[in-house]
Amino acid sequence: MTDVNRPPEDRIGGWTRLVTARPRLSLLIALIFTALAVVAGSGVADRMGSGGWEDPASESAYATKALEKRFPASQPNLILLVDSGRKTVDDPAVAAEGRALAKKLSGEKSVTGVTSYWATGAPSLRARDQGEAIIAARIVGDESAANKTLERIAPHYRGAHGPVEVSLGGMVAVRHELQTTIQEDLLRAEMIALPITLVLLVMVFGSAVAALLPLGVGIVAILGTDAVLRGLTEFTDVSVFAQNLTTALGLGLAIDYALFIVRRFREELAQGAEKLPAVAATLRTAGRTVLFSALTVAASLAAMLVFPQYFLRSFAYAGIAVVLIAAIAALVVLPAALILLGDRVNALDLIRLLRRGRPSRGGEPGAGWARLARLVMRRAPLFALATVAGLVALGLPFLRVEFGTADDRQLPSSAESHVVQQHIREGFPGGPGGAVEVLAEGGTGPKALADYSAKVSALPDVLRVDSPAGRFADGRRVAEPGPAEAARQAGGSADITVLPKGEAVDSASQDLVQRIRAQEPSFTTSVTGTAAVLVDTKDSIADRLPWAGGIIVAVTLLLVFLLTGSVLIPIQSVLLNALSLTAMFGAVVWVFQEGHLSGPLSFTTSGSIETTLPVLMFCVAFGLSMDYGVFLLSRIKEEYDRTGDHQAAVEFGLRRTGGLITAAALILAVVMVGIGTSRVTNTKMLGLGIALAVLMDAMVVRGLLVPAVMKLTGRATWWAPGPLRRLHARFGLSEGESAPSGSGKDIATGADGVADGRCRSKGGPRAGDGSHGEDGLHGEGEKVRERVSTGR
Repeated sequence: MTDVNRPPEDRIGGWTRLVTARPRLSLLIALIFTALAVVAGSGVADRMGSGGWEDPASESAYATKALEKRFPASQPNLILLVDSGRKTVDDPAVAAEGRALAKKLSGEKSVTGVTSYWATGAPSLRARDQGEAIIAARIVGDESAANKTLERIAPHYRGAHGPVEVSLGGMVAVRHELQTTIQEDLLRAEMIALPITLVLLVMVFGSAVAALLPLGVGIVAILGTDAVLRGLTEFTDVSVFAQNLTTALGLGLAIDYALFIVRRFREELAQGAEKLPAVAATLRTAGRTVLFSALTVAASLAAMLVFPQYFLRSFAYAGIAVVLIAAIAALVVLPAALILLGDRVNALDLIRLLRRGRPSRGGEPGAGWARLARLVMRRAPLFALATVAGLVALGLPFLRVEFGTADDRQLPSSAESHVVQQHIREGFPGGPGGAVEVLAEGGTGPKALADYSAKVSALPDVLRVDSPAGRFADGRRVAEPGPAEAARQAGGSADITVLPKGEAVDSASQDLVQRIRAQEPSFTTSVTGTAAVLVDTKDSIADRLPWAGGIIVAVTLLLVFLLTGSVLIPIQSVLLNALSLTAMFGAVVWVFQEGHLSGPLSFTTSGSIETTLPVLMFCVAFGLSMDYGVFLLSRIKEEYDRTGDHQAAVEFGLRRTGGLITAAALILAVVMVGIGTSRVTNTKMLGLGIALAVLMDAMVVRGLLVPAVMKLTGRATWWAPGPLRRLHARFGLSEGESAPSGSGKDIATGADGVADGRCRSKGGPRAGDGSHGEDGLHGEGEKVRERVSTGR
């Protein structure tokens, strides 16, 4: 069934020769790379941080660092919650033990700013029922150093001490538990996702050998990315949350890419091609689309680099690395494996055993998708309107979104640091972590501080102000300065603590931060605290969001234009991809902010969504949507170039890719749901939200909305002005045959393997082109289609 009019060798380009010349050597190099990656990436999680949500250049970041240096007691990150049992915290025995614990803690290396209820008598450090009190301190150093200090001292303080029971909380304890929990959950997610993924791949391919190839590419991508992240930790902060994205995209995208390449290779073999020409045809078609898809996904993830928060930047590092490594493995290592396997890629057909003795159902593979395409295009206005209306309705809850900051409620309700912080929220009149801190610098005389403190205490939603000038409430001084207040002033600087009446990060507290910043005292002020960090984070995100969105849109428009040569299709792709994410954003608010399904999904709602998370979810989900969009559009474009029949091309594209895209989306959704089993709420939200987005995109947008919209736009879909047509003629790419026979080019490369961007689909029938499709030669009918669908 090969093209007898053209020698197969003429169709083998430079890239194919390069990656298949020494296949055993290629696989040996890949094996060595993987082994080195295992060594280089070991222990990467221990070097990662669990924060990174704040803007390091913000006012709150400056104030936090300055206060930590000058007034460490104002920035406690370690809380010892002392439970007095049946006694009160003022009982002599309890008080003596509390003072002894505080004294012992103050002598620990890397611990400073120790304060307690028994030393200060501050009401905010004693529970309303007088059964619990707080010892607060600051562990100095970066996240890694603070974690090590906590691990060293925690066993000496946690548990029973005479008449009291001590539990550990504070941000350093929260972050330590987050890091530990994420590592444990990631291992469990991999154990869940890998076997299920393998079963699904066997169901898709039939052959166990073919099914193992995509899984192998995914493992290479994950291990390689871990090594990259380990290297990055030497130069910059990297969030431990990024490992979840590494696993999800490493398996998901690597499987997507390998799925398309292995499927196309098996088709070429089924059509009678020898293994070397089959690899060449595969790289010219599916390989080129994989390369193109990887660029679109990497561009979407790269947009997160414009944000200053290392939490978001970490996902860009991980995402770009895993996408590129997956693409390289699929385009370099996988062809070498296919050359060595040849027909044995179909070995161990497990599905055939289940089919024995059952009559063949017949029918053309993809016929159901073809019928769906025809139905949708016959009623295109109805399907377009109904689908858009449904997606918009699913996204409406996002209009009620409230942005917040990550705290202890990310952890399971049984986590020690979560329990401690919950006790403080519910039982204390105001404690460390909920206050707004003001750093005053220059001209901080007693009268100026007193006037400023009185003015701030008179603001709405202020419970109390503690400053070097004393304690203030309702615009007046209620306590004269004492030893504790004197410690709030040093070296021309002063620390002023404003206790809000409400929650630490509710809208009233955020408004309070803005009102405090609007004051104009005679000295310079910088405001920090949880609410101030949230305000600055939201401003930072809003300031850079247009840049990130502009990068994603510009790159998407450019790449899709190079793929299709159309002006309208790139615009459609951006709009439809964005529309496919509405269900995800609506579900995020309905479930995680408002708490629906919190019982079955086992999480504690904080009543808000962490500010950076929607940005992350948009970039990841948009990139994955483009991944599937590229695969569909490339086949539609290929058929349209061949026949010039717009409607038939849309039907062809859906018939040839509908089942494959759905299978790929299902596998990726399984991986994301595995991530979504995490006990950390943000990770659960990320996994389940993107799983929903992927399924909605593959099944609803690609199956219903794309064919309906393309039917409505008709042949105008492919219009472009003359200058752009000429630009596409020179630089455009598509999943068709490469340059004319004898050019020796494939995957948009020249003879030397360097991309030149001039390979395009040419009109007319040809071996391995769209007339063959994903499932066989049109002219060969059921025989070839059955061979491909069964893997024989």
